[in-house]
Amino acid sequence: MLLPAQLAYAEGEAAGVDAFFGTLNGYLASVLFYDVMPGEGAIPFIVAWLIIGAVYLTIRFGFVNLRMMGHALQILRGKYRSSDDQGEVSPFQALTTALSATVGLGNIAGVAIAVSIGGPGATFWMIVAGFFGMTAKFTEVTLAQMYREFRPDGHVMGGAMQYLSKGFAEKGMPGIGKKLAVLFAILCVAASLGGGNAFQVSQALGAVQNELTFFKEYPWVFGVFMATAVGIVIIGGIKRIAHAAEALVPTMVFIYLTACLWIILTHITDVPAAISLIVTEAFAPTAVAGGMIGVIVQGFKRAAFSSEAGIGSAAIAHSAASVKYPVRQGFVALYEPFIDTVVICTMTALVIILTGVYNAPEHAALVEASKGAALTAVAFGSVISWFPVILSISVVLFAYSTMISWSYYGERCWTYVFGERFSMLYRLMFLMFIVLASLVSAGNILDFSDLLLLAMAFPNFLALYLLQGKVGDALKDYRIRLRNGQLDREVGR
Repeated sequence: MLLPAQLAYAEGEAAGVDAFFGTLNGYLASVLFYDVMPGEGAIPFIVAWLIIGAVYLTIRFGFVNLRMMGHALQILRGKYRSSDDQGEVSPFQALTTALSATVGLGNIAGVAIAVSIGGPGATFWMIVAGFFGMTAKFTEVTLAQMYREFRPDGHVMGGAMQYLSKGFAEKGMPGIGKKLAVLFAILCVAASLGGGNAFQVSQALGAVQNELTFFKEYPWVFGVFMATAVGIVIIGGIKRIAHAAEALVPTMVFIYLTACLWIILTHITDVPAAISLIVTEAFAPTAVAGGMIGVIVQGFKRAAFSSEAGIGSAAIAHSAASVKYPVRQGFVALYEPFIDTVVICTMTALVIILTGVYNAPEHAALVEASKGAALTAVAFGSVISWFPVILSISVVLFAYSTMISWSYYGERCWTYVFGERFSMLYRLMFLMFIVLASLVSAGNILDFSDLLLLAMAFPNFLALYLLQGKVGDALKDYRIRLRNGQLDREVGR
């Protein structure tokens, strides 16, 4: 319990911390968000990097994101389990762990912000980004399985750090690969403290404060509560995280989508007009900064922050999955951007558009302050008067699940750089950031999160480009085995 003098000091320091984040964002943005669009409009380098890479890989692998969805569902249902499977968690647990990191406030808060800034047309480009992002996710997860290693303590070390270092070494560039792996790991650790931690706390706090004014006066209490709840789980490592995610994610998604469907059904006569507005504004936006390019950027930025496709983060969770063939977990990962972006983000966007809160003057302050979760709560409350209370609980659970998974991502990257014996130091630092985040503004945290998360795509996609041939060969071989019945004969052996 903090004494009044200590509390006053902490709150006084908050302004200084917030200013620091604002200054740091300026330096990072000048590099990562460098405009590569000639003429009018602006496309940040890192967003263009994601768009081009995801589209290329989708074409390169023959639209695997459409062709293998049915087979992926069979894998999730356990049809292709075998005694040769190796890993720490099941394919479904790996998927729910990754989903717990992505299905969160990016879907609730981020979508509201994207529609408010980019207009309804941003929804269209979010869906497009989610579709192509499925293939990027497939590629990085397959590589994570290929290059993972089992440590002496039984834990799996996998992810972009591994396929960057080992993959580049196979191509005769071990030095470059190692440097890129360390760069990715550092960015991931920083992103875990920003997007995977501080952003979650800030947005959850904003939603809760609308229902419980106590937290407006004492935000640090919320931070201490969340830090305690997160600490109970993350100290136990990936298996405890996976079990928690397996229980939380399906329940959260069901509650949230049920509420979205209720609002959509109550506005069913307005749905055709909303869909028409989404498509029209995607190509001919009105009164939106940056025109069509601005809308595309907002859509792809939010989709990247929501699904993390091409970022390389989820590959860390999927690398621990128990499967025989690397591409098998890659197929499972196809469902991650589909559920996260194509389904949940679209539903949220429809709620925001149908209720009209995104361009209502009385809510301009929430948009200006990047209080996306609070804006979504207003949208739900305009139809279901009591639902903001339920949404506030959902927001906290979404934030909680995201934080426990991102703590694992950050811990694995921290361990890659500093060694296993320092893993507990990272976990303690992660918990400290939760409390700090309750005192820092949402706007600067949102910008900081975008910058660090999107920056991870640069080294990650270099590996995806370099090693695409290996993934292509594995995909071709697997499909041959599937067609000739070999995979079915392996079941249960």
